[in-house]
Amino acid sequence: MDTLLTWLVAAAVLGFFFIRYWRVHKKSETLARAAAEKGANFSGGPQAQHPRIDTDHCIGCGGCVKVCPEGDVLALVDGKAAIVNGHKCIGHSLCAEVCPVGAITMVMAKPSAGADAPRISDELETSVQNLFIIGELGGLALIKNAVNQGRDCMDVVAERIERENPALAGQDIMDVVIVGAGPAGISASLRAAEHGLKALTLERENVGGTVSKYPRQKLVMTSPVEFPLHGKFSKTSLSKEDLLAFWEKVMQRTDLNIHTCEGVDAVKKEADGLFSVRTAREQYRSRAVLLALGRAGTPRKLGVKGEDLSHVLYRLIEADHYTNNNILVVGGGDSAVEAAMGLAHQAGNKVTISYRKSEFSRLKDRNIKRIEEHINSHKLEVLFNSMPTEFRVGSLSIEVAGEVRELPNDFVFIFAGGIPPSDFLKAAGIAFGSSEPVEQRELQATT
Repeated sequence: MDTLLTWLVAAAVLGFFFIRYWRVHKKSETLARAAAEKGANFSGGPQAQHPRIDTDHCIGCGGCVKVCPEGDVLALVDGKAAIVNGHKCIGHSLCAEVCPVGAITMVMAKPSAGADAPRISDELETSVQNLFIIGELGGLALIKNAVNQGRDCMDVVAERIERENPALAGQDIMDVVIVGAGPAGISASLRAAEHGLKALTLERENVGGTVSKYPRQKLVMTSPVEFPLHGKFSKTSLSKEDLLAFWEKVMQRTDLNIHTCEGVDAVKKEADGLFSVRTAREQYRSRAVLLALGRAGTPRKLGVKGEDLSHVLYRLIEADHYTNNNILVVGGGDSAVEAAMGLAHQAGNKVTISYRKSEFSRLKDRNIKRIEEHINSHKLEVLFNSMPTEFRVGSLSIEVAGEVRELPNDFVFIFAGGIPPSDFLKAAGIAFGSSEPVEQRELQATT
């Protein structure tokens, strides 16, 4: 009798925990199914590299869900993996690597997935022959992917030059001009040197691209990456300072031809098939061109009175340059939140975030946790449902839930995204979305 009672108690306890687990699991699955049915994987989702799931082979092990560093990009729906928050995907590819049955592959979105995305072939070539796009402009935000693209694209260029006519280039003709010296551009430059190509890299600012503008100590890589002629970074995480120290070593190489502070004004493909690349200093001729530009382009403005004042800024280069200030950060994305947290750590700063929505909805998981900690510890304040209405020297006006407030202010940082260089790409004849290639014209740029 005692044995039977013991078994009944054990069964009741197990049944309780099973029912509890089942309810939590079903609730999570219901939420995941709702997100998937809304089309979250394409609605504001990845317009470049992202996972494609073969549900016929998926065994529902959940490994892909657990391994993603960005949080709930994937979830199990009806026992199968599904994309539920595609906008968070930045192409780590860990989900594909961990899948035990190979049911996940990383793919580039079809041109129809985004009308604002340039058409790029599997070899990263645009609709203009020998004009390539690599890195962030092609939709890859992850540094590792940009580095890989720069390397792989240069392999294509080297193979074409060898096949077509390696002796064609004269003294004044480059094999390839690389526009931009961020992660993709540097990787391409190193690979060109490895192939022995006659290459030139042009950068309008300094080596490092967007990375050089990140707040101090911002995490910029979360998985190992290998640069040509350098080898593999064994660390699974690197700070901005780690990477910029590497850029400095790159600049000391004598086999690289990198011109900093030389922006490109125009790129034009001539009738003889060669490209003319014009800057304020010089005009270069090249057999191929790689565009490794930043995606953000021109900062998007709010249209607020006083926005042209000198203390209203659109990028944060070094957070530690700002101390003992009243600072407003406008925006609700990762860049805005990371900048605000970096500024909040500086002595004497009082930092406020203004976000027009009622909550943060598209932050990386690690930023969600960090910003909650900052808010709870009163390191910064967040004003949801708010929008600045006027900037002045020493103060500003801001509307919060319909009420206008006055705040003391020394600096404003606006992170409202950017206007991508679409016009400049289209002027080159580069096709976008599912459209057909258009007539090639001169490519006006500010790169």
